[in-house]
Amino acid sequence: MADIPDDGLIQGADGVWRCWWHGNDAQYLRYHDEEWGVPVDSDVRLFEKITLEGFQSGLSWLTILRKRENFRAAFDGFDFKKIAKYDEGDVERLVQNAGIIRHCGKILSAINNAQAVQTIIAEFGSFAAYVWGFEPRQNERPVHCDYATLKQITMSEHSTALSKDLKKRGFKFVGPTTCYAFMQSMGIVNDHVVGCYCRDKREEERESFKRPTQRA
Repeated sequence: MADIPDDGLIQGADGVWRCWWHGNDAQYLRYHDEEWGVPVDSDVRLFEKITLEGFQSGLSWLTILRKRENFRAAFDGFDFKKIAKYDEGDVERLVQNAGIIRHCGKILSAINNAQAVQTIIAEFGSFAAYVWGFEPRQNERPVHCDYATLKQITMSEHSTALSKDLKKRGFKFVGPTTCYAFMQSMGIVNDHVVGCYCRDKREEERESFKRPTQRA
């Protein structure tokens, strides 16, 4: 959108007020309403999202969203056990696939990260238990999540810590900004702006969500 309202809200054709960033694009709006900020504990979905966040680097999320089904088909539904075994033939297949982002470095990082995530799972019991361990406490979040506050946050202490730890464990394309976008989308933080009808819904979902725990 060229102009963002001062409160960060736009009204849809249904009369509902939402965060501005979907721009009332039909596919983006569904993503905003049905996915963004919903707490996730599926290792496959978490791996998919952090992989796609890496592919997004330098692009818009809408570009990736429009290609997401192509990505899922090309990457075996983001089954990291399968991706970890990809060879040069698979890399060439993916580089030739016009339905995805044909960036060799990002493709190689997806394979690398699929291998690294299995090491994390072996240690923590699940990738979900690992990433949810970086969830900020309530008193570490902004008191008032209005647009003026949220537009200043592109990374956080917790996304920086997640980024550093992932890199230490061998992950690539996981900078602090990428990790913060991942945390927003997977419900680890709720950054629907105040006044968006989804904000309270996401809070209720987060309250009832059972956080995955690390294996003893």
